[in-house]
Amino acid sequence: MRGAGATKRAAHTVAGLDSPFHEGELRIQSRLEVRDRLAPWARRVIRDHLPTEHAEFYAGLPFVVAAGRDEQGRPFATLLAGRPGFVRADDARSLSIASRPVRGDALAAGFGPGSDVGLLGIESHTRRRNRANGRVRRQGAGGLELAVDQTFGNCPQHIRPRRAVYDAGVAPEGASGRGSPRAGADRTRQLSPAQRRWIGSADTFFLATGHRGVGDRPSFGMDASHRGGPPGFVDVLDEGRLLFPDYAGNDYFNSLGNLALDDRAGLLFVDFERGRLLQLTGRARVDWRSPDPDRFPGARRLVDFRVEEVVEPVDRVALRWVPGEDVERTMQVLRRERESEDVVSFHLAPVDEGEGPPPSLAWRAGQHLPLGVELGGAGGVAWRSYSISNAPGASSLRISVKREARGLVSRRLHDAIREGDRVRVRPPAGDFVLDAETATSARPLCLVGAGIGITPLAAMLHAAADAGGLRSLVLVHGVRDGARHPLARELRHRIAALPQARLHVRYSAPRREDAPGRDYDSVGRIDVALLERLAPGLDACFRLCGPAGFLADLESGLLARGVPLDAIAYERF
Repeated sequence: MRGAGATKRAAHTVAGLDSPFHEGELRIQSRLEVRDRLAPWARRVIRDHLPTEHAEFYAGLPFVVAAGRDEQGRPFATLLAGRPGFVRADDARSLSIASRPVRGDALAAGFGPGSDVGLLGIESHTRRRNRANGRVRRQGAGGLELAVDQTFGNCPQHIRPRRAVYDAGVAPEGASGRGSPRAGADRTRQLSPAQRRWIGSADTFFLATGHRGVGDRPSFGMDASHRGGPPGFVDVLDEGRLLFPDYAGNDYFNSLGNLALDDRAGLLFVDFERGRLLQLTGRARVDWRSPDPDRFPGARRLVDFRVEEVVEPVDRVALRWVPGEDVERTMQVLRRERESEDVVSFHLAPVDEGEGPPPSLAWRAGQHLPLGVELGGAGGVAWRSYSISNAPGASSLRISVKREARGLVSRRLHDAIREGDRVRVRPPAGDFVLDAETATSARPLCLVGAGIGITPLAAMLHAAADAGGLRSLVLVHGVRDGARHPLARELRHRIAALPQARLHVRYSAPRREDAPGRDYDSVGRIDVALLERLAPGLDACFRLCGPAGFLADLESGLLARGVPLDAIAYERF
């Protein structure tokens, strides 16, 4: 979250000076009316240290995206690559990166001691990503050590699955980086026709922005973010100007917040087949007017980027990205079921196989299904991920989709997709799963969901019941009222058949026709006090799913009461 400029300390007061956001981010959050919603829990999900799962995630990556500034202070983004393990967390507040930019990279001299760095770790085939920002503590021939200021998980939307493989014929990163930092690259002030074609066909790029104000706050520094869409989603207006959409995300507005205070930005385009990099730096301006929905389907706003310099390193990174096996399949909607006022379930089965899902579509309880829907016109195919809400081993898989008021794909599914229609899918993914050991453990299992967050937990409930051996199970579901209560009858029926299982439903605003004891068990929002009553001593394996604020409150409350970290797993909706 994160460069140069002045700020006012008073602008950091969401809760005193505890906000993890800087003035620009808060300004955008206020403009878009999300600031008050983020304030109560943002500090708990934007951390000043690396949780164990984040450290393990970075250690398994073959590359990270890094945002920094060149010797003139201009922002750029680049790739740092190596074999898994080249990024290592020596402790919870530092990352060692055994890689350097290739020769000719715009940031070849950009990571000196004290420099701001924004990192994006992205696992393309599973669509997981995490972001961190900090400062270079040490730099050497083999790489750099980063002192972490902030780290947080990120939204998985618009990530195109790719698998990274090594090209043995390319020198390791950093091996050819001697000599002048500006040597070994084509540098121009305008895009060539070939570069314009490259950008015009891209489905992914990475954005570098930054802000460093007065004082020393963790929210200052550089930020690296992912931008994705259908091929051609970046509009190349001419040799010096681009237009790209800004889609819905986590509402932190890190990039836009930086641009509100410092309009300098860097763009990185990657030739995934050949390992080539194309780096741009220039000025970005946010166009807040409503974008043309036919030209930019799903966009909330547009960003106008003016090119000031183009850098194309001659050397290439030692990675190539290829589609994985069975990256896409076609499935047919066998049945639609209305689950609540705003949730519909879709039962899907392959159209090109016999009975049962093919091996490539086998799933684990808790995983999600990447699904592509044709938008019509120039919209192409939009991809989203939806949790699979039935247990593995069924003859078809089910997704239960909540209609979001501004959800491009959810509205399309609800309004236009009927029984017999076909959709495109990619293999189920995600590591928020119920493993066999937990499913059959003598330790109680406590599944806690808010709203549509019940969907992966429903799959876990069915899988645990099918596996047998549980000493006890508690399912806790919080929704607004009976009209918005998905899967209610199904879950009550399944729980009733399990002698050691219990269901507790909490409505936050029950209707007059909602009956206590029949439709719901208590009123309010789920909190740790409720979990303590339902799982005495909090001696349980907790699986949590819901909005970020809900998860932050429960995780911090459980940890404060002594629940070990390895007993808590969660997925954010």
